[in-house]
Amino acid sequence: MKDQEKKPQQMTNDYIRIEKAIEYLRENMRSQPTLAEVSKHVHISEFHFQRMFSRWAGISPKRYLEYLTISFAKELLATSDESLLSTAFSSGLSGTSRLHDLFVAIDAMSPGEHQRRGKDLTLRYGCHDSPFGRCLICTSERGVCGFAFLDRYATLQADELARFQKLWPEAKFVEDTAATAGFIAKMFVRGKAVKTSKDTALNCVVRGTNFQVKVWEALLNIPKGSVATYSRIANAIGAPKAHRAVANAVGANPIALLIPCHRVIRQTGALGGYRYGIARKHAMLAWEHLARPYVRRAG
Repeated sequence: MKDQEKKPQQMTNDYIRIEKAIEYLRENMRSQPTLAEVSKHVHISEFHFQRMFSRWAGISPKRYLEYLTISFAKELLATSDESLLSTAFSSGLSGTSRLHDLFVAIDAMSPGEHQRRGKDLTLRYGCHDSPFGRCLICTSERGVCGFAFLDRYATLQADELARFQKLWPEAKFVEDTAATAGFIAKMFVRGKAVKTSKDTALNCVVRGTNFQVKVWEALLNIPKGSVATYSRIANAIGAPKAHRAVANAVGANPIALLIPCHRVIRQTGALGGYRYGIARKHAMLAWEHLARPYVRRAG
């Protein structure tokens, strides 16, 4: 039964069950309760509870428990000297392999990589001119790990650099415009042609949740000069109802232009917002459209 067809009282009762289930999962996370145990706690069948929870929370009960578990594990790693094995056991997991799989599945990195947070890594950054205004680029030996446009009215370099530093808190940041100039040259050929990482030898190095990485990969598949809606992106990653989560992941994209979040529009066809200004989004889409090869129609 669709939500809009339900009576208000029934919808309230469903919400009360979901609220009770969330409280139960949070209080018993370290014992890793099963679907059967949670559904029994809220007095509903496993099948109906799975559907109801997924509809209200936007993710499955198992996925929600995984997020609770990894959040707890991250806090332990950040605030204690516990080993990975002790962290796994304290989080209700059977061993380090389970902890490793959970981190890779959700954060696209191992627990050790998360713990190091860029330690022993040198990131070089620099400000440059581009066809769309001043920009800040951050690079490592593995590729581009940050790209942002700077506001033409105010100096936002410090703000954008702080955003990159938050992603790589233990890394050493060095201003080196000579080193970053080579990356800019590959992105903007003679100041005219805009390319993506799929058109050049540039690699994108990102830190994000597994869901965010999936969304960013989907953005790379939008052809230059074309656009896609949030719902299309959601369908492409196998999460057709996760429109809001997709929008949040698009907004969190740390590498503008190369990961083309500017090619995402609303379902109505409106361009929607853009972190670096709607005028810049218009300009980039128009530029890419005009740069596409002209195909003469037969007849």
